[in-house]
Formats: sequence, C-alpha cells, structure tokens
Amino acid sequence: MSAKAQRKAAKPGREAPGGDVGDVLCRRVRELRKKKGWTLEEMSAACRVSRSMLSEIERGRANPTVVVAHRIAQAFGMALGELIESPAATQRVDVIRANDRAYHYRSDRYCRIRTLSPLHLEKAVEYYEVVLRPGGALASSPHFEGARELLTVQRGAIRVRSGDDAEDLKAGDSAHYPADLPHAIENVAARDAVVFLVVMYARD
Repeated sequence: MSAKAQRKAAKPGREAPGGDVGDVLCRRVRELRKKKGWTLEEMSAACRVSRSMLSEIERGRANPTVVVAHRIAQAFGMALGELIESPAATQRVDVIRANDRAYHYRSDRYCRIRTLSPLHLEKAVEYYEVVLRPGGALASSPHFEGARELLTVQRGAIRVRSGDDAEDLKAGDSAHYPADLPHAIENVAARDAVVFLVVMYARD
C-alpha cells in the first residue's frame, strides 16, 4: 500500500494548518515558487494542483493532503520530505498530531489512511494507520522489487493477500509478506478494522 500506488485521495482540507509541518509547508511553497519565478498559474500547470488551492496553501488557509504535497514537491524536483522539513529545525522529538491533515492520505466510505512516518523517510519505509470499513479493501499493484509489508491488526478481522497466498488475521495478529506482487488487505467482518501497516523498501 504505497503512497505511490494508491488510488484517488480525499480532497485537501480547508482548515488552517494545525502545527509546525503546516506552517513550514505553506512558507516553503511560496518561497520556492518565487525563487522559480513562477506565477500561481504556471505552478498550477507544473504540479497539477488548482491555482485556488495553491493560493490557499501559500496563505496558510489550507493544509494539503500527502498526495497534493507530493505533486508540489515533484514540480520543484524535490523529495516530499525536503519540501516540508525546516532547515532550522532543532527539535529532536518529531510529533505527528492526530488532527494534522498534512498526514491524512485518503478518506472515503471504504477506507481511511493516515501516514504515521516522517515524510523524509519515504524512500526507505512508510508507516500507516489504515481503517477499513465493513466490505472495504485496500488493493495495491506491485511495489519496487524486494519491497515487503508488515502489518498488525489492532481491531477487527482482515484477510491479507499476496500473490496467490491469503491468510485471515484477527486482533493482535501480525503478518509480513512480499509487496512486489499484487497484494491486498480486506475487511472480512461486520465492523471497522484497524490495521497498522509498515512498507519497507529494499536498499540499493
């Protein structure tokens, strides 16, 4: 379940950023756009994010999802972590608040995904909280060669598929499996399932 392989994410939130990550992101987007000499229209074309959303972000009035932030980073030729990290940051403890929408990756009637890992680690490891509604499933195409996933079920019951193999898991169970094959996590119960998922990429 990599951010690179997911389907359409939820629309970006419209409330003001709630913490340091949001503040840094808003400031960085404006600074980088000015450095490039881009208008909002030119930046919108480069990153495939609407002009109005970019304007809201720069003014600190909207907090983008991970997908939107990733598109902006790509337009500047940067990794996502580079975009949001503050060069002057001195804190040793990096906190991700539950209501920080910069880390809310997807939310729809079947699935909610929240990124729990620092975004600058995106090329090595990704850590997610996944909530699957009854009947919901999270299906992924193969990730990079050597990628694996490790998950633990906190609540509910799920079925994990990797290639031709499948296993049923309940609360407290863990599983790890190849993620360089088609794979999926499915809710097989009548209530929400909560899963903590780690995606690990093979090092070069």
